[in-house]
Amino acid sequence: MRRVCHVTLRFHPLRHVTTPFKRICRVETSLFCDRSAQKQWMDFLKSRATVDKLDEAPHFNIDRKLKDILKVTPGACLQYAVIEGAVRPVGEPLTSLFQKEAVGVLQRYMLKEHRLVWNRLSSTWTDSELVLHQRVNIVPFVLVGSDETAIKVLSPLQAAGLNMEITHEKFHQVNYGLGDIIGQYLSGEKLKGQLEIEEMLKVGTTLTGVGELILDTDGTLNLRPPSNNAQYFLSIMDFDTLRQEQENMNLWWKALAIASALAGALVLLWVSQRLYQHLKVRWEQEKMRREFERLRAEVPAAPDENHIENACVICLSQPRDCVLLDCGHVCCCHSCYTALPQRICPICRQNISRVMPVYHA
Repeated sequence: MRRVCHVTLRFHPLRHVTTPFKRICRVETSLFCDRSAQKQWMDFLKSRATVDKLDEAPHFNIDRKLKDILKVTPGACLQYAVIEGAVRPVGEPLTSLFQKEAVGVLQRYMLKEHRLVWNRLSSTWTDSELVLHQRVNIVPFVLVGSDETAIKVLSPLQAAGLNMEITHEKFHQVNYGLGDIIGQYLSGEKLKGQLEIEEMLKVGTTLTGVGELILDTDGTLNLRPPSNNAQYFLSIMDFDTLRQEQENMNLWWKALAIASALAGALVLLWVSQRLYQHLKVRWEQEKMRREFERLRAEVPAAPDENHIENACVICLSQPRDCVLLDCGHVCCCHSCYTALPQRICPICRQNISRVMPVYHA
């Protein structure tokens, strides 16, 4: 029993283990903020490069002169160009599932489930969305100019900014019974219903395309994703609106990058301050230990006797050889004092500002 008391009172494994763990967590948080700020900054640079390339991209009308321009261009290729034309299918178009008169070249059908989930932190119901089914149908199509010159659009699903017209949208609400309502409150989830959406890129829609323009060996004009890793765009907006949207996105990424950098700097400052405080405490403890050793060396050696009544209240094996200030209690040995997780007197729980050696005659 004496040995068990010795281990239990003197050592605090949980506290000594969690201190390095907390330090590691602070470093991990700092590194995470740094990586997040770096990612936001890279996204900002990428967005800025996209806007600059849009500004530098030449604009061409879809007409017969375009072939002549590509014939004299090295490689019969324009790496980044802007065109605008009307959508026309190559063959039979797609027909809407809900509006038989609506035809297009690209069709997306989605079925989404909407639920209300109970948030325990805010004590409110929050909306949750889950895509249950999605299907995309596409047929080859071209962009046609004023003189019926056509440019075939390749890999349209890889393009950004392709917002299509909604041809059908319907929400199917769920009817609840009493048992369903009780079960929802017990589970913390409410099924609102299912949202059915159909989007189409209709025939005749004016489409702005930004990408690599090439003249194939058979004389056909093609628009495809750029080979220089520039952003590929297909948009129902005009070029000026598309460019302004990208500029607004660039400003958003810039603000986000600056905010992430400031957050990272604050975290680094906080971690540095905590590390300095930790080192400062260790320096002070080392200074106090050296001062204690110096003062104890000046005190005459105590007689070699086993004074049970003066045993340390923590380890119960060593004599009490220090006085805790400012409370003045003489209750422990210096080894147990240095092992205290907090500089608090084990008798009166007051803060310990200084420790001095004591001699028992």
